[in-house]
Amino acid sequence: MKINLAHLRERFTFGGWINFAVFDAKSSSGTNADNSALLAELTAKARVSGLKIDQSALAYKQAGKNRFYGDKNLVDYLSHYGVPRWTHEVDV
Repeated sequence: MKINLAHLRERFTFGGWINFAVFDAKSSSGTNADNSALLAELTAKARVSGLKIDQSALAYKQAGKNRFYGDKNLVDYLSHYGVPRWTHEVDV
Protein backbone atom coordinates (compact mmCIF):
# COMPACT_ATOMS: atom_id res chain seq x y z
CA MET A 1 0.00 0.00 0.00
CA LYS A 2 1.31 3.46 -0.86
CA ILE A 3 1.05 6.36 1.58
CA ASN A 4 1.37 9.98 0.43
CA LEU A 5 3.89 12.12 2.24
CA ALA A 6 5.12 15.68 2.14
CA HIS A 7 8.84 16.16 2.73
CA LEU A 8 9.65 19.77 3.47
CA ARG A 9 12.60 21.84 4.59
CA GLU A 10 11.92 25.08 6.43
CA ARG A 11 14.12 27.65 8.12
CA PHE A 12 14.14 27.12 11.88
CA THR A 13 13.21 30.14 14.01
CA PHE A 14 16.73 30.29 15.50
CA GLY A 15 18.55 29.82 12.17
CA GLY A 16 19.46 26.62 10.43
CA TRP A 17 17.05 24.28 8.72
CA ILE A 18 14.58 21.62 9.81
CA ASN A 19 13.47 18.73 7.60
CA PHE A 20 10.07 17.26 8.25
CA ALA A 21 7.69 14.69 6.86
CA VAL A 22 3.91 14.68 7.00
CA PHE A 23 2.15 11.41 6.18
CA ASP A 24 -1.40 11.07 4.81
CA ALA A 25 -2.35 8.34 7.27
CA LYS A 26 -3.99 7.37 10.55
CA SER A 27 -3.94 4.05 12.37
CA SER A 28 -7.07 1.96 11.95
CA SER A 29 -7.89 2.20 15.67
CA GLY A 30 -6.94 5.88 16.00
CA THR A 31 -5.41 5.34 19.46
CA ASN A 32 -2.31 7.26 20.49
CA ALA A 33 -0.33 4.02 20.83
CA ASP A 34 -1.25 2.82 17.34
CA ASN A 35 -0.74 6.26 15.76
CA SER A 36 2.68 6.43 17.43
CA ALA A 37 3.65 2.99 16.07
CA LEU A 38 2.42 3.89 12.58
CA LEU A 39 4.29 7.20 12.62
CA ALA A 40 7.50 5.47 13.70
CA GLU A 41 7.14 2.86 10.92
CA LEU A 42 6.42 5.43 8.21
CA THR A 43 9.25 7.71 9.37
CA ALA A 44 11.72 4.80 9.35
CA LYS A 45 10.66 3.76 5.83
CA ALA A 46 11.00 7.34 4.54
CA ARG A 47 14.48 7.62 6.08
CA VAL A 48 15.53 4.31 4.49
CA SER A 49 14.45 5.73 1.13
CA GLY A 50 16.96 8.55 1.64
CA LEU A 51 14.88 11.37 3.11
CA LYS A 52 16.32 13.35 6.01
CA ILE A 53 13.66 13.78 8.69
CA ASP A 54 14.05 15.73 11.92
CA GLN A 55 10.33 15.75 12.82
CA SER A 56 7.30 13.90 11.49
CA ALA A 57 3.53 13.82 11.83
CA LEU A 58 0.40 12.10 10.56
CA ALA A 59 -2.30 14.19 8.88
CA TYR A 60 -5.86 12.93 8.48
CA LYS A 61 -9.49 14.05 8.38
CA GLN A 62 -11.78 13.41 11.30
CA ALA A 63 -15.33 14.71 11.44
CA GLY A 64 -14.55 16.83 8.37
CA LYS A 65 -11.58 18.60 10.02
CA ASN A 66 -7.84 18.24 9.54
CA ARG A 67 -6.20 16.48 12.48
CA PHE A 68 -2.51 15.97 13.17
CA TYR A 69 -0.53 13.56 15.32
CA GLY A 70 3.21 13.66 15.93
CA ASP A 71 6.00 15.94 17.11
CA LYS A 72 4.43 18.80 19.08
CA ASN A 73 6.22 21.64 17.28
CA LEU A 74 5.35 20.20 13.89
CA VAL A 75 1.71 19.65 14.90
CA ASP A 76 1.55 23.29 16.05
CA TYR A 77 3.04 24.41 12.72
CA LEU A 78 0.61 22.28 10.70
CA SER A 79 -2.36 23.47 12.78
CA HIS A 80 -1.47 27.02 11.76
CA TYR A 81 -0.49 26.44 8.09
CA GLY A 82 -2.54 23.36 7.13
CA VAL A 83 -1.70 20.19 5.27
CA PRO A 84 1.16 20.64 2.78
CA ARG A 85 1.13 19.25 -0.77
CA TRP A 86 2.19 15.64 -1.11
CA THR A 87 5.66 15.32 -2.63
CA HIS A 88 6.48 11.60 -2.31
CA GLU A 89 5.01 8.17 -1.63
CA VAL A 90 6.21 5.45 0.73
CA ASP A 91 5.30 1.76 0.51
CA VAL A 92 3.96 0.09 3.64
